[in-house]
Amino acid sequence: MRRRDLLAVLALASIAPARALAEDKNKKKKSGGENYIPIDPITGTTNKGGGRRGVLSVDCGLQIDDPKLREYAEQSMPRLRAAYVQSMQTYAAGLAPGAEPNIDFIVQALQRQTDLVLKRPGAKLLMGAVVVN
Repeated sequence: MRRRDLLAVLALASIAPARALAEDKNKKKKSGGENYIPIDPITGTTNKGGGRRGVLSVDCGLQIDDPKLREYAEQSMPRLRAAYVQSMQTYAAGLAPGAEPNIDFIVQALQRQTDLVLKRPGAKLLMGAVVVN
């Protein structure tokens, strides 16, 4: 009899965390508010002095006020990331050893890729950080 009670308690205990986890996913607040879509850091390989390699890392996100365009951007995130990575790899490969990255050029290039992938303007690229290591 005690085994049945123990099994019943264990079964009920395992259901509660799974249910709470499902509720947390629905209530999870995105960083930056509802109009902000965070983007994982974008990296490109740079050349350092002495034949060594370095990394250019760009942290950014999109602010989109139009709900339809925001939904389309979330669905197009793999294409957006591919376009961003290609742009950053090309830029980073041409960066001279020891040179500082041109933030204005990076923002313009990524904004251009955003507008091309989303097929219309309306998404604003917000730059977080640019790090060369």
